[in-house]
Amino acid sequence: MRRTRRWLLAGSIVVAMLVVAGVGLFSLLPSNEELARRAATELEAALGVPVSVGSLHWRLRPSVMVELENVATQQSQPIVIKKLTAKLNVAALWQRRLKLERVEVDGAVLPQLSLRGLHASAGEPTEAKPGRLQLDELPIDQLVFRDVTWISRHGTHVVYAGEAEFDPGWRPRSAQLRRPGFLPTTELSLTRRGEDDRWDTRINLGGGTANGELQLQTRANGQLHIAGKLQPRGIEAVSALAAFNRRSVIAGKITGETTVSASGAGLAELARSLHTTTPFTIGHATLLRFDMEKAIRSVGKDHAGKTALDSVTGQLDTQNTSNGMVLDFGKVKAVSGALSATGKAHIADRQIEAELAVDLVEGLVGVPLKLSGPLTRVNVSVPPGALAGAVLGTAVLPGVGTAIGARLGAALGNIFNSGPSVQAKAKPPAAPGKRS
Repeated sequence: MRRTRRWLLAGSIVVAMLVVAGVGLFSLLPSNEELARRAATELEAALGVPVSVGSLHWRLRPSVMVELENVATQQSQPIVIKKLTAKLNVAALWQRRLKLERVEVDGAVLPQLSLRGLHASAGEPTEAKPGRLQLDELPIDQLVFRDVTWISRHGTHVVYAGEAEFDPGWRPRSAQLRRPGFLPTTELSLTRRGEDDRWDTRINLGGGTANGELQLQTRANGQLHIAGKLQPRGIEAVSALAAFNRRSVIAGKITGETTVSASGAGLAELARSLHTTTPFTIGHATLLRFDMEKAIRSVGKDHAGKTALDSVTGQLDTQNTSNGMVLDFGKVKAVSGALSATGKAHIADRQIEAELAVDLVEGLVGVPLKLSGPLTRVNVSVPPGALAGAVLGTAVLPGVGTAIGARLGAALGNIFNSGPSVQAKAKPPAAPGKRS
């Protein structure tokens, strides 16, 4: 009994010593408040703007986890992360390497203009400091994000969710980006081909698809280059743009071939230089909020309405810039019964500059239309001289007899419905068999 008591006493002393040592150890560790301040300081140094961290919590069991809440940059439109949870790799910690097995973001706000205000170095490795953990070759294994709101430079809000699994060098092994709760399904999926820098790309958008392949190349000067091809098939224009809270000017299903390219030193430069070229076809389309015939009749003063189109063909070039996306429509041809239109358009910073030639009477007459101004209030004009000349027959097919000119003038007069003041000035057609 005495030996048992001695063992119990010794055991109690050991336990007591471990408890005291544990209390002493934890007293040496920084508090959650101190860790939150340190995290804010590190983020501010990395991003180049003041950062606040609402709270930071960590736990050791069942695994080492760190949780940050209400992280925000101090900007006019703050970048906000409502909650971020990270699971740390313990084996890497023992080797003073920072490796996150899984990162979850629940709620974030990313204003485009505020991202441009950050001054983080683009992909340049930071110099190691004494006592600081070194980033692992694969810093993050898996990233999951939910309820992330992107705010465009013009204030358009779009909510995204998705996940990605990474290989070394920040190469996604697989990735998915989607618009939660939006129908038809809107999502982008990437799947890496083995160890090659090639990804099978699948896009579901507007009830159609745009599948293909993207390839990443590292050039001799260290610059990265993305090249790829996609095949848009049966994408309905209205729902495709509605998925990103934008309005389409045309309704119909798009089919085409898209070439993708981008170059830059890092992810930010790649995004800013993104360029696409798409020769496209839209069959049985409707031009929304624009009536071509009414625009011609009113000399551009009234164009409210719609225009049914048998088909639309053309080429769309998009170029991302630091000031937003620039769109160029070229080789555009739209056919609507007896009317057809050809032309081009340039859209940047929500402003449009376009020139169209509307052909009537089986393409024998071209009436120019000019579109300009903000997309929300487009100004449409028809040069008066061109209109008067067409109605009078004086600018139509010079050198051909007045009988043909008169018939064209009469047809145009019916369409323009210009009224007696213009018609009174028109010369009567010559008698049959006589020349002017």
